[in-house]
Amino acid sequence: MHKSRFFSGIALLALSASGCGLAAASPERDVVVPAEPTAIDFVDPATVIGLSTRTVTEGDSSGSRYVHIDYPEFAGATALNRELRAQAERQLRDFRARNRNVEPVSPRPELNVDWQLAVASPEAVAVRLRTGEFQGGSWANSTRTFWFDPRTGRATGSTGLMNGQAALVRLAELVREQLKGREQVKGRELLKGREPVGKKGSQAEGDVFDSMAFNHRGDLVVEFDDCQMGPCSLGRVAVAVPADRVAPLLSALGRQAQRSVRETRAGRSADTPRFAPTTSPDAVSNRAGSVDCRKVRCVALTFDDGPGPYTGRLLDLLKEGRARATFFTVGSNAMAQPALLRRMSVEGHLVGNHTWAHRDLSKQASGRITDTLAKTGDAVSAVIGQTPTLVRPPYGATSQRLQNVAREMGFALVTWDVDTKDQNGGKVEDIADRAVRGAHPGAIILMHDIHRETVDAVPDILKRLRGKGYTFVTVPELYGSMGMQAGRLYRSGNELPRKQPLT
Repeated sequence: MHKSRFFSGIALLALSASGCGLAAASPERDVVVPAEPTAIDFVDPATVIGLSTRTVTEGDSSGSRYVHIDYPEFAGATALNRELRAQAERQLRDFRARNRNVEPVSPRPELNVDWQLAVASPEAVAVRLRTGEFQGGSWANSTRTFWFDPRTGRATGSTGLMNGQAALVRLAELVREQLKGREQVKGRELLKGREPVGKKGSQAEGDVFDSMAFNHRGDLVVEFDDCQMGPCSLGRVAVAVPADRVAPLLSALGRQAQRSVRETRAGRSADTPRFAPTTSPDAVSNRAGSVDCRKVRCVALTFDDGPGPYTGRLLDLLKEGRARATFFTVGSNAMAQPALLRRMSVEGHLVGNHTWAHRDLSKQASGRITDTLAKTGDAVSAVIGQTPTLVRPPYGATSQRLQNVAREMGFALVTWDVDTKDQNGGKVEDIADRAVRGAHPGAIILMHDIHRETVDAVPDILKRLRGKGYTFVTVPELYGSMGMQAGRLYRSGNELPRKQPLT
C-alpha cells in the first residue's frame, strides 16, 4: 500500500512536467554554480507527494559541539528511508567519537548535513546529501548520493548505477581520462588500474564513487569531496562522463535513471534558479495589533528548525488553544513543505528566517551570511507573499559581523531568554515545566517543532500559562509601537530595543 502511494506521487510529478520546478545546481548562492557539463539540476521537493523531512540536532550556544542533519523521508520508500536514517546516525556517531574528549573551544566543532533531489520519477529517485564539517580551521565539504528504485523497492549507493565490478573498473578509466590535464588534481593516482575498484569495500566503492548523478543530457557526473582529488583550495572537483560512453556500463537502475533525467529535464536550463529575489512586503501576523502587551501579560512561543513531521499537528493545537507563535524556519525544510508555511501565515503566526541549512553564522564571512539569509527569505516570500524580517541565528551564535550584515539587510536578530532544552527531545513534562517556570511578561520561549515531545507538551503549556493570565503573541508584538530595529539583538520582550552585548 505504501509503495503504491509513493509511486502515485512520483507518477504525478512525471506527468506534470510543466509544474516540475528545478533548483539551481548550487545549493546556496555563495557557491559558484559549476559550469556545464558537471552542473546537476535538482527537483523541487515540493512537487513530490508524500515527502517530509527529518532533522537531527545537537548543541546550543552553551554546548561543546554543533550538529544539524536534515534528510528527506518518502511515503512508500522504506528501504531508502532506512538508508538515509542509518547514514545520519552513522555521521552523528562518528562526529561524536571525534569530539568526545574535546574541551569546549570557540569556534565549536560543527557537523552540518542537508540534501537535494537529483531525480524523482517512477523509475528512479536520488537523494544527494551534502556534508560540511568544521574542526577549528575551515569547512571540509563532501557529498554522497543514495539511489532508490521504486519498481523494486530497493535502495543503493551510487555504485549501484554501475553493472558490476568490471563496469566500475572501466568507469575509473574514463574518469582518469577526464582528469588528464588538470595539473592540480592528484586523484588520478587513486584511479589507476584495477586496484581501487577490484574488490568489495575498496576506496572507489566506499569513497571515490559515492556521489554520482546524471546531468540533463544524460552524462554521468562523478563528484569528489574536498581535498580528495587535490589541494583543498580546489573545492568541488567533478567530471562528466559522456552519456554514450557510460551507457554500456549502467545497471538496470542506472539506465532507468539516465532515461528519467533526460526526459524530465528536456528543454530546461541547469542554471535557472527556482525563485528570484522579491520585493514582497515585510512579514507580519495578520492579527498584529489585536493585543496591547503594555496592558496584558504577553509571552512569545517560538519554534525552530521546521517545518517538520509534527508541525501540522502543532498548528492544529495552537488553533484550538487560540495561541499564536513565531516559526523560525530552515529554508531547505520550508522549500520542501510550502503548505505548512501557508498555514502558518493564514492562521496568524509569523514566519521568521533561520537560514538555509542551519550553519553557525558566527563562523561565516559576510558574503555567505548574506547569501543564506537572502535565499531563505526569497524562498519564504515565494510561498507566503511576505518577506521575513526576523532572523534567529542557528544555535543562538552571534558575532559583530552578523550584526553588521543584519543591519544592512534590514533584519532584527532574535534569540531567547527561556530555553525549554528540547533540542534532543526529552520528556514531555520536563519541556512543559521549563516553559512554565521560565515564563514572565515579555518572555521569548525557545522550542523546536521537529520533535514529537515538544508538540506533545504544547497543550499543557498553553493551559498552564493561560491560567496564569498570559496571552500568546508573535515576537514583534512584545515591542508594541517601539518596533524592532534592524541589526539589533533581542532576547526578551521586557528589554528596551537597544544594542545587546554579543556572546
